[in-house]
Amino acid sequence: MDIQQKTALISDTLENMFGTPKWSGAEDVLACLIETILSQNTTDVSRDKGYARLKEQFPTWEDVMQADVKAVEESIKIVGLGNQKATTIKNFLSWLKAEYGELSLEFVHDLKTEDALELLCQHKGIGIKTASVTLSFACGREVFPVDTHILRISKRLALIPQNCSADKAHAELPKIIPKGKSYPFHMNLIYFGRRICNARKPLCEQCPFTQHCLYFEENSEP
Repeated sequence: MDIQQKTALISDTLENMFGTPKWSGAEDVLACLIETILSQNTTDVSRDKGYARLKEQFPTWEDVMQADVKAVEESIKIVGLGNQKATTIKNFLSWLKAEYGELSLEFVHDLKTEDALELLCQHKGIGIKTASVTLSFACGREVFPVDTHILRISKRLALIPQNCSADKAHAELPKIIPKGKSYPFHMNLIYFGRRICNARKPLCEQCPFTQHCLYFEENSEP
């Protein structure tokens, strides 16, 4: 079984377990980007609370852009790394207004995926994962965001080398994912990582992939 066949098998098995997640449709691209910046190194619950608080304090992106960075930081403190994230958001908004004349990213829909990724990743605080999440969730693009769950599982199942970085994984994993499966495979790997293949005590007895798993091979009793 080659790597593409193994990836297809894993994708199909996860869909049998969890169903086939469907992309919910286009979202406001700028709002999705800012939500994704807030989500860095925090939980979905904290991200949602931080985003709601940000919009409560500053109803428009123009308000955020013009606000003092400390005020923005205070409004999103629940997400952690408040100063860093507030600075990233404000700097991006200022660049966007200066470069395009309005605070909208809807033009991204008209860009090639590679160009859109490059445009977003040129900004400090916006890496390949944040850019990929934005293009996947807001635009429905065939990109594959790699979070900590996906990186861990991909290494355990030998889809990528053990020393592969997250940035490198963003380049390597899309090459082996079945066409059209980027979004459902991304979502199902996260479900699988949260429910079964967690970091410290994976539930190997519930896992259908033990014959492919380096972790299981190394940690199972002889």
